[in-house]
Amino acid sequence: MLIPAERILMTGGSGRLGSELAPLLPGIITPGWPDELDVTDPCSVDAVLARWQPEVVVHAAAYTDVAGAEYERARCWKVNVDGTRNVMQAVAARGIFLVFLSTDYVFDGVYGSFREDDPVGPVRNYYSLTKLVGEAIVRCTPAYLIIRTSFRPREWPHPVAFTDVYTSQDYLDCLAPDFALAIQRCRDIPYPVVHIAGERTSSYELARRRKPDVQPGSKRQAVVALPDDCSLDSSRWRALKKAWALG
Repeated sequence: MLIPAERILMTGGSGRLGSELAPLLPGIITPGWPDELDVTDPCSVDAVLARWQPEVVVHAAAYTDVAGAEYERARCWKVNVDGTRNVMQAVAARGIFLVFLSTDYVFDGVYGSFREDDPVGPVRNYYSLTKLVGEAIVRCTPAYLIIRTSFRPREWPHPVAFTDVYTSQDYLDCLAPDFALAIQRCRDIPYPVVHIAGERTSSYELARRRKPDVQPGSKRQAVVALPDDCSLDSSRWRALKKAWALG
């Protein structure tokens, strides 16, 4: 059963993901940061939930600069770990269902095509660590769904893309409809974790889809340790969609 969008609140809703989801979920509550909602402030989280009384909270607010996290570790931890703890405690106290947006980087990235039940870690960088800890925090609330994914904005943002990094990333506008469906049907998903991502490809091939003149490069050029292959197996999600379509 679809949960009405006006009963759903999204943290980080004023960001890139929220901007894509808002037209797909008319009426979704997206408090702006930091004036309306600051996840690093438990009082702010409590006040927003008391005001809107949502049925579902989608926790999408995050520090997502993978390279920057190596230099701003305290800030990254405060948002991705402390912020997630604040949200988890607030929704648990109110019996609200929690949907957490996580990342393919929780895996070691050695072999790829990771399934939901595969062992996580050891992580390759600090951003990955904070998201893995975030997942552990979310599992402390009674009603939750972890969505692991990886996406890019509508346009490839860099002049170079790596040929030796494999991923199941896709562009956000391609994945947003699936995110919207999973959020509205979160109570119908009989699993604690689901992967929603694209097909396995190199970062370079993904970039060329929308930036044909992108230059090939190697992850050796990166300023942070990157995995070889963090691609996700999304067959669980595809099977759920097929079952719902057959009704």
